[in-house]
Amino acid sequence: MPPKPCCTPGREPSADLLTLVRRPEVPAAAERAADPAAARAVRDLVPLAGGRFLMGTEDPDGFAADGEGPVREAVVGAFRIAPATVTNAQFASFVKATGHVTEAESFGFSFVFAGFLGGELAAASPAVAGTPWWRAVSGADWRHPEGPGSSFAARQNHPVVHVSWHDALAYCAWSGTRLPTEAEWEFAARGGLEQKRYPWGDELRPDGRYMCNIWNGDFPAHNTRADGYAGTAPAKSFRPNGYGLYNAVGNVWEWSADRFSPAGGPERAMRGGSHMCHDSYCNRYRVAARTRNTPDSSAGNIGFRVAADPAG
Repeated sequence: MPPKPCCTPGREPSADLLTLVRRPEVPAAAERAADPAAARAVRDLVPLAGGRFLMGTEDPDGFAADGEGPVREAVVGAFRIAPATVTNAQFASFVKATGHVTEAESFGFSFVFAGFLGGELAAASPAVAGTPWWRAVSGADWRHPEGPGSSFAARQNHPVVHVSWHDALAYCAWSGTRLPTEAEWEFAARGGLEQKRYPWGDELRPDGRYMCNIWNGDFPAHNTRADGYAGTAPAKSFRPNGYGLYNAVGNVWEWSADRFSPAGGPERAMRGGSHMCHDSYCNRYRVAARTRNTPDSSAGNIGFRVAADPAG
């Protein structure tokens, strides 16, 4: 299980493991329209007119190898995007309607931050080479975010985690949505501001205010929780940006529709950083930052936000 760049470990499953993954039968459009939970998934999407904007960055604190730059003009058409990431409650409705089995459940494990594990479970869970704070935990999945004995029950309004790119696509198919492209995601995350580092401006904490859920303290040994959270925060925490999007940076990485490299390859791009990002290790809680992972990978800091074409 070799580590992936930056903040998220990934799977490189063998062919026999791939055969374990069960894809759901997605309801037809008419059935979706009759499902109140599916209808709610698109009801609150934010309509954006699109247009031209400056995408990317040449920030000296950025990561050129990630393809953050150069700054270039991009054009996006009109689209709609969710104000927040998909929550545990929303994902539970999808699973109840479709019987979807996530890839973490099929593989029998997912990746969890070691600091969230008890001593026995941490000792029994293999560390990821190069990033030992990540552990491959048997029984970790969206229902059991920290492995056996844990539950999402008290986190209904938190982002669903331990979902792969394939799982996100299945949710989109059920709800009549799709994943945003990277250009759409960045356009929306910028909230109408041009070339700012964060969705709210260039200062991480303007006037001392905490604006996002990231690691505070000494990574990975000590998180002060100064922003109020050690792990995920509710999907609608902190102040929304100029377009009404919550937690566009921090909290959880968000899958996009695009491949990480325009030249191809299996890895998909993720945007936004997560609650585990820290400037000493993963300064990717910037609007232009990006990373990648294989489409069957999952971890306790990966979720997604949905988008759609214009209504009508």
